[in-house]
Amino acid sequence: VYEGLDIITNKVSAQEQRLCQHHMISFVDPLVTNYTVIYLPEIKFLLSWEEPIIISNLCSGKFSSMLREDGHVLHKRLSQVDPEMAAKLHPHDKRKVARSLQVFEETGISHSEFLHRQHAEEGGGPLGGPLKFPNPCILWLHAEQTVLDERLDKRVDNMLAAGLLDELRDFHKRYNEKKEFHEYLITEGKCTPEMRNQLLKKGIEALKQVTKRYARKQNRWVKNRFLSRPGTGVPPVYGLEVSDVSKWEESVLEPALEIVRSFIQGHKPAATPVKMPSNETENKRSYHMCELCDRIIIGDREWAAHKKSKSHLHQLKKRRKLDSDAVTSVESQSVSPDHDKELKEKGSLGQNDKELKVSM
Repeated sequence: VYEGLDIITNKVSAQEQRLCQHHMISFVDPLVTNYTVIYLPEIKFLLSWEEPIIISNLCSGKFSSMLREDGHVLHKRLSQVDPEMAAKLHPHDKRKVARSLQVFEETGISHSEFLHRQHAEEGGGPLGGPLKFPNPCILWLHAEQTVLDERLDKRVDNMLAAGLLDELRDFHKRYNEKKEFHEYLITEGKCTPEMRNQLLKKGIEALKQVTKRYARKQNRWVKNRFLSRPGTGVPPVYGLEVSDVSKWEESVLEPALEIVRSFIQGHKPAATPVKMPSNETENKRSYHMCELCDRIIIGDREWAAHKKSKSHLHQLKKRRKLDSDAVTSVESQSVSPDHDKELKEKGSLGQNDKELKVSM
């Protein structure tokens, strides 16, 4: 969607666009982060054609005037206007906390109440409201992590060969962004060739790492957004294994065509949608405070994992040792020589009192 930055965003090529008409390409300034409102009119226009629409490269947009504020300040503000939602969100999760505040400020309704109303709508479910557009179908291309990592490294190398650095130089002059190559770009003509080469290698490695982290984040997003959500308000997701590209026709293309063909004709595809095991879908977003570690944990699954973590077990061991030392200290005081002497003196005084009473 971003204007320019064709290489770094791996944008569809002009040749590919000639083979299949694309929409919403190169229409957003690179510094614009909230463009969902631009999407919807365009999508509604395309729906009027009554033709199937294929959407590629799903990702969640960012917003962020409030994200510059301290997370604990935002969370405290949220707890005042929406305590139910605040109890489900960690103060460090600034994006979600800010989003909940944004809902309240724009609608006058707390985010939790807003969600309750959505869930109660026809077609809604325990984790979401009805779908905005009817009858969606998702094809999820996934691969083994090691295979994906190798491809992403090669993708960065291909970007460099295609002129990535020139594209970044131009972008850096206009926006001063893309931090992985920031040091390399600002030192042009100001340091030795050897140092420049080291900074370039550092930038390339950083870009490869951030690309792989983003790929992992995308997979988690698919699992959390679609696969982990029970109910009818979730579109079917059909997994296509792309680890072995030599089997592209039989493993990817043919199954995808069959799924889309059945979908268009109104039939149920022979393929089975991807589902996560039931034990993986149950994770109540409850609030837990670990006083031992002085940490807030959100989610029953996360709480169970925290209690088994090395850091928690280490703190537990320290606490038990301190308690044991305290008990030992008390016991040692009770049998100390001074304490014995004190008891003997008390016993002697008691005996003297008895003897005095007898003599009287």
